[in-house]
Amino acid sequence: MLKKAKTVLVSYPNNPTAAIASKEFFAETVVFARKYGLILIHDFAYSEITFNGYRPPSLLQTKGAKELGIEFHSFSKTYNMPGWRIGFVVGNGDIIDSIFRVKSYIDFGIFTPVQKAACLALTNSQDCVKEIRQVYQKRRDVLVRGLTELGWEVELPMATMYVWASIPPSYSGMSSLEFSKFLLQKTGVVVSPGIGFGEGGEGFVRFALVADEQKIEKAVRQIGSIFK
Repeated sequence: MLKKAKTVLVSYPNNPTAAIASKEFFAETVVFARKYGLILIHDFAYSEITFNGYRPPSLLQTKGAKELGIEFHSFSKTYNMPGWRIGFVVGNGDIIDSIFRVKSYIDFGIFTPVQKAACLALTNSQDCVKEIRQVYQKRRDVLVRGLTELGWEVELPMATMYVWASIPPSYSGMSSLEFSKFLLQKTGVVVSPGIGFGEGGEGFVRFALVADEQKIEKAVRQIGSIFK
């Protein structure tokens, strides 16, 4: 497999698991990529959706990363611009030049007003980012506290807009898809089955913090019916 591989892709903070990576992890990843002659790609979409003062490390902070790696950023999460489909990439110049050549054959660029809006987002006050971060943290706290009080032990994520939860022990006989359907039918609450993200996701479900606090509280009350 390594003989055929051209790139290695990592993404932290991670969707769907909300896992985070250390500087040591990135250092090891750079060593691995260099050893096998791989291009290292880091998807850093959730770099700003972090909680409790946590700041995730960038791949490009790592010694040697700029020689073989690039890092993608998204406006969708940081600036609440989903659907606008705009982001940027930084890192090794030769790799970025190659991306530019490929992309020039695919499209003619993002709609100009969207590009201008993105520039304004980057160059103006970042208070909006702090506000967005606080909104997600409050939602996270409501959901995790509520599930914990029900007896559903859930790890408190330090980043992303997701909560990754193992299927409760009393329903461990169900697959993640079966449990997700069961939860929807019994409570009206929608979660994503872990298997939808790959075999490693089996046994888990993903909550998305896309509803306001009141709706999350209501969802928790409805979920409570399956714990009685």
